[in-house]
Amino acid sequence: MKEGIVNVLRGALAAAVIWAVVAPAPAAAQGTAKIAVIDVRRLVTDSLAGKEALARLRKLQEDKIAEAKSKQDEIDQLRKRLNEGRLSLADDKIAELEKQLEEKVTGFRRFQEDAEKDFNKTQEQTFAEIERRMAPVIEKAGREGGYTLIFNKFQSGLVYADEATDITDQIVQRFNAVAAEPAPAQPPAKQN
Repeated sequence: MKEGIVNVLRGALAAAVIWAVVAPAPAAAQGTAKIAVIDVRRLVTDSLAGKEALARLRKLQEDKIAEAKSKQDEIDQLRKRLNEGRLSLADDKIAELEKQLEEKVTGFRRFQEDAEKDFNKTQEQTFAEIERRMAPVIEKAGREGGYTLIFNKFQSGLVYADEATDITDQIVQRFNAVAAEPAPAQPPAKQN
């Protein structure tokens, strides 16, 4: 009895496989699907908003580096004073300089950690804002272009895409045009 059920299941599975192979494919598989890809990295590096965001991030990074260098210079000067004074300073003064050095080094490490966290958070927020602003542009291009699917070229698991399917330049142009439009006028604030 068990063998009969197994044979029936095998037969049903074989029939399902054969049906899947010979049955008419859905419309999307018959070539009516229109697929495109976009290079999100280029959307950031080539769009006006992306360039502005990258410039702001670069400035923030440069500011943090300059501040870190200033703090490192303070530490280096304190070390130098400590090393030069080891022979001429009293033990209590040396201990005081060592304590100052230790506090500066600890503060510097905290600064580095905080600066990295702040930069990463700012970068994440900046790119999320660009993505938020770009999503309607991509969606509109998809609808107007009759695309069934638009993939992120390098983060979708895609291993090959014909360059003819890449609409990144079109999206960058559309996004720049939208970004260049003046913001809608805000109604005047009511005065009490």
